[in-house]
Amino acid sequence: MRKKKEQGHGASSERWLISYADLITLLLIFFVVMYALSSIDAKKFESMAISMANAMGGGQSVLPNPGASIPPGTSNPETSEANDLERLRAQLQEYVDENGLSGNVTVRLEERGIVVSFQDVALFPLGSAELTATARVFIDQIGLILMGTTQFIRVEGHTDDLPINTREFPSNWELSSARANSVVQAMIRDLDFPQHRLSVTGYGEFRPQVPNDSMENRQQNRRVDIVVLRSRYETAEPGVIVLPPFEEVPLININW
Repeated sequence: MRKKKEQGHGASSERWLISYADLITLLLIFFVVMYALSSIDAKKFESMAISMANAMGGGQSVLPNPGASIPPGTSNPETSEANDLERLRAQLQEYVDENGLSGNVTVRLEERGIVVSFQDVALFPLGSAELTATARVFIDQIGLILMGTTQFIRVEGHTDDLPINTREFPSNWELSSARANSVVQAMIRDLDFPQHRLSVTGYGEFRPQVPNDSMENRQQNRRVDIVVLRSRYETAEPGVIVLPPFEEVPLININW
């Protein structure tokens, strides 16, 4: 009897180890969860929370009081820019409609930004990179509207797949680049457009909108696009360094 009592007493005295082990396990899980929450991506966590809520058969948030993703009193920069671009697109489209340019000029909102696309007949004589007098008026008016923006502007030249081989333009590369450059030079010369916001790209025949299998399609592919880039694409542009005004340094005559 005495031996049984001693064994029973020993078993009960070690029971606290079970509770202690449970407590340690819970603390470990707690700190693991806290560490995970401190480093998890907010968008991934939101996506995970929605997936878990749907999996559990409810449309409510996993968190009882999730709160706002953006602090009160602040605005989402991307949403603000999207609204600004939509207003700009509407303004450009209004100009195109009022001046009867809808047949040769299109305005569309793409992932990269706003694209104002001019068919070549609206700007240049056939096989030329010199803007017509009417085209310069169009470019000036579009440029005035774009002066109110802060985004980078990229002017892109495009041709169809018909080869060209003249003294001035040995290939479509030269023609597409020269046409885009003519538009940029007009904006700088006529409007004093900030040059650090402008860039020129010539794509030749290699970025067609439609297959070059008919006269009508080739007409669509011969174009110059003025692209207002979203700010997220500024990281893809080389950094802008504003140089101080040039100061003329007097020459020093050195007699040897």
